[in-house]
Amino acid sequence: MKFFVDTADVAEIRDLADTGLLDGVTTNPSLIAKSGGDFIEVLKEICSVVAGPVSAEVTATDADGMVAEGKKLAKIADNVTIKVPLTWDGLKACRAISQHGTKVNVTLCFSANQALLAAKAGASFISPFVGRLDDIGHDGMELIAEIKTIYDNYAHIDTEILVASIRTPMHVKQAAMIGADVATVPPDVLRKLANHSLTDKGLAAFLADWQKTGQAIL
Repeated sequence: MKFFVDTADVAEIRDLADTGLLDGVTTNPSLIAKSGGDFIEVLKEICSVVAGPVSAEVTATDADGMVAEGKKLAKIADNVTIKVPLTWDGLKACRAISQHGTKVNVTLCFSANQALLAAKAGASFISPFVGRLDDIGHDGMELIAEIKTIYDNYAHIDTEILVASIRTPMHVKQAAMIGADVATVPPDVLRKLANHSLTDKGLAAFLADWQKTGQAIL
């Protein structure tokens, strides 16, 4: 499974990219606003740091406006992916933008039927929001399993399942077990994937034993 980070904090992205574990970035207007930087300039910098897809979201709500904004955003860098909402206009824009050879991430997906429409519209990625479904008493991971089953039924569908609104490491594990293609996670959740109390305990014991020897490697 590929890991994208869901942030517009360039310093965080640089730090995570240095691990070699980062495959892409997802952003949205809210995240860009939190960064405090200019929308276009922040996206340019992110695209220069990460070689993989960088999702840049349109703000128009009509299809023509989305396409126009998508064309402008696509000029920022070759690895820009245009993010559009899962509305009728968004699906129209997805079709038009994808036919021009630009990747499209269809976001705000909350049902398997929506995911099927996005695939038919030519989406490169579909972004189901598992955390927000959990918030209203639904099982977000059940949606991921449904989409996976539907997509696997049709060999011609190459839309990647990009699990979004991830809140915990458990969400990441469940997404991987289902077979999702991508998990986009906040930086703190990505770092938590490496944490385990027994790892910390074991390392502390090894270091204590090493200190007793009085030796040094360097």
